[in-house]
Amino acid sequence: MTGYGKATITLVDKKINVEIKSLNSKALDLSTRIAPAYREKEMEIRNEIAKSLERGKVDFSLWIDKSDADVVTPINAAVVEGYYRQIRQLSDALEIPMPNDWFKILLRMPDVMSKMETQELSEEEWAEAHKAVQEAIQHLVDFRKQEGSALEKKFREKIANIRSLLESVSPHEAERIEKIKTRIMDALEKTASVDFDKNRLEQELIYYIEKLDINEEKQRLANHLTYFINTMEEGSGQGKKLGFIAQEMGREINTLGSKSNNAEMQKIVVQMKDELEQIKEQVLNVM
Repeated sequence: MTGYGKATITLVDKKINVEIKSLNSKALDLSTRIAPAYREKEMEIRNEIAKSLERGKVDFSLWIDKSDADVVTPINAAVVEGYYRQIRQLSDALEIPMPNDWFKILLRMPDVMSKMETQELSEEEWAEAHKAVQEAIQHLVDFRKQEGSALEKKFREKIANIRSLLESVSPHEAERIEKIKTRIMDALEKTASVDFDKNRLEQELIYYIEKLDINEEKQRLANHLTYFINTMEEGSGQGKKLGFIAQEMGREINTLGSKSNNAEMQKIVVQMKDELEQIKEQVLNVM
């Protein structure tokens, strides 16, 4: 879900800049900073973003760089003229001498130096600004797609690694059962004074071995691995689902570890956990 996009449109007297970036988030969390002249279009901009971005903490900025002539604070000529007339009238009425330095006095009067009122946004200007908004969003989407392709490759690699590790469990599994059985029989034979029922012993061994059986866990984990790949191939909007599948994979791997009772199998389980942890870290970047 991480991404970045920027676009700039140059007009006669100004430059319109649009920037949008996103980070991981379970839902669409959108914050905006928009130049005053474009505030009336905020809802339209939000809808435009929501159509393209389903999830992520998104920061959107739209600002204007004006030409140097527009940056200079203008002199309000109408106000200056009004003060000039009033001063002349007072001078005549009260017989007070006219000032020698008109500009020094007039430029100190209130509201002479004032910012120009915000101009109304024209349809033509908004059409150009809207293009910049769409372009920035598209750049972010393209960025996300590139990240997505890299993630897909990484996920396939990690899933293949876990599958290969799962297959390597089988030889140790058969060896483990035989070792457990031999160890119990040897211990009983060394205890000459103990008389035991061989039929009952066989039943207990079967029960014990069944408790250590991991065929179901192996099958479920294999199914989760396949389900993860199939879900990933369904398209966008599967991030939460992939996260849930990864959790289920973790449960099966943990059960394999608790039932392993074998040093080599435990090493394999640790390797599977390491591969899965890398999947869990990166699945947060999936929409």
